[in-house]
Amino acid sequence: MENMRFQLANIQNIQEIRILAEKIWNVHYISIISKEQIDFMLEKMYSKQSLFQQMTKENHQFYLVFINEIAVGYASISTNDGKQYFLHKLYLDISHHKKGVGTQFLTFLEIQHTPETLQLTVNRNNHKAINFYLKHGFVIEKEADFDIGNGFQMNDFVMIKNNLP
Repeated sequence: MENMRFQLANIQNIQEIRILAEKIWNVHYISIISKEQIDFMLEKMYSKQSLFQQMTKENHQFYLVFINEIAVGYASISTNDGKQYFLHKLYLDISHHKKGVGTQFLTFLEIQHTPETLQLTVNRNNHKAINFYLKHGFVIEKEADFDIGNGFQMNDFVMIKNNLP
């Protein structure tokens, strides 16, 4: 069994998160959204300034998952009240999909934060992620479209998991 560990990330990990995001997004999302939208969203959400602001001003807690001491994924979660949490990001290198890493990462986040509800948004064409979340007790709450600028839209499902332990 591979050695897996989770680590709370901080501003010293920003570059590591940026490298992972670029690698993961360019492989996973290319069949879902255009390369232009991928590049725009990576710059918007994963620039050094944006990640710094998410960590320091928006109270996002970032985590990294390591397998055999190599970072293979990251997540970001936040709350305003300690009960309702929002999962902003949960991404794994595609070479670690379908190996239980995502399940263990999600379980770790739920144990770490003990949310009463956990909400997220996921692209409506990201069937792999939607199925993952459905399998783990999330339900689709509604459809939502977000104008993210530069003529791009995020066409998402809002998913929620209630009554977590």
